[in-house]
Amino acid sequence: MRAPGAGAPPRRKRFGQHFLHDPQVIGRILEALAARPGEHLVEIGPGLGALTAHLLALPGVSLDALEIDRDLAARLAPGFAAPARRLHVGDALQFDFGALAAERGGALRVIGNLPYNISTPLLFHLASAGPAIADLTIMLQREVVLRLAAAPGSSDYGRLTVMLAPYFDIERLFDVGPGAFRPPPRVWSAVAHLVRRAAPRFPVAPRFAQVVAAAFGQRRKTLRNALRQLLTAEAIARAGVDPGARPETLTAEAFNALAGMLDREGAAG
Repeated sequence: MRAPGAGAPPRRKRFGQHFLHDPQVIGRILEALAARPGEHLVEIGPGLGALTAHLLALPGVSLDALEIDRDLAARLAPGFAAPARRLHVGDALQFDFGALAAERGGALRVIGNLPYNISTPLLFHLASAGPAIADLTIMLQREVVLRLAAAPGSSDYGRLTVMLAPYFDIERLFDVGPGAFRPPPRVWSAVAHLVRRAAPRFPVAPRFAQVVAAAFGQRRKTLRNALRQLLTAEAIARAGVDPGARPETLTAEAFNALAGMLDREGAAG
C-alpha cells in the first residue's frame, strides 16, 4: 500500500497498489517506529513517498527503499542521495537483506506497507534473513496480523503464526480502515510490530517447517491423520503430543517436539 501524489502514474493491479493518504496513520506509523540516530532503516514499497518523505528527513539514520515499480521509483529517485539514502529497484522477495545489513554495518529496521498479495512469502523471506533484521513495523491485511498474533486454539492460529513464533515477539498495534487509501481496498488493514529475538524461543529442529506445513495442510484432521506420512500415532505420543489433537491447538514448542521426533525416527513406516 502506497501514498498518492500529484500526477501519479497509473495504478498497477499486479503490484497490489492502494495508495495511503491519511496523515494521521502515517504519523502513528512513525511514532511506532521511533527511529533513532545510528539506525539502519529499510522501507518496502515506498510508492509515491508519503511515508518516505518523513523517513528521508530523519537525522542520523541510513535509509534504503525497495520499490518494484520502475515508474514510481523514477519519481522517488531525486530524493535519494547515496550513500546514506539509497533507492533499490526490484522485488523485495529476491532482495538480499543479509548482504545489506553487512554493508550497512548493523541490523536493519524494516518499515512499510507490505504488498498484501505477497505478504506471507515476504514475511518468510524476512524471517530467513536471521539477525540481519532487528524488527519490522509493517502494515498488512488485518486478517494476516490477526494470524501473526493468534494464540493456540483460536480460529486465526495457523502455519504463519507457528513459523514466526520461535524468532519474533509480535504485537498488533492498531487497525486502519479502507478509507485511509486511494482506491480503498475491500479489506481492513492493521499495523504490527515484530521484534527479532536475540535467540530463538527454543532450539528449532531441522524439520520444524516440514512438520508445520504438513499439519496445517490438513488442519481439520487430527495429527494422527495429518502427519501419517511422517510420524506414527505412537511416535506422536512419544513426543508428548496427543495424536487425536488438531493442529490449531498445539503450541510452537509442541510442533518442535514432533519435528525432533521425526529427526530421530525418520518417516513413518
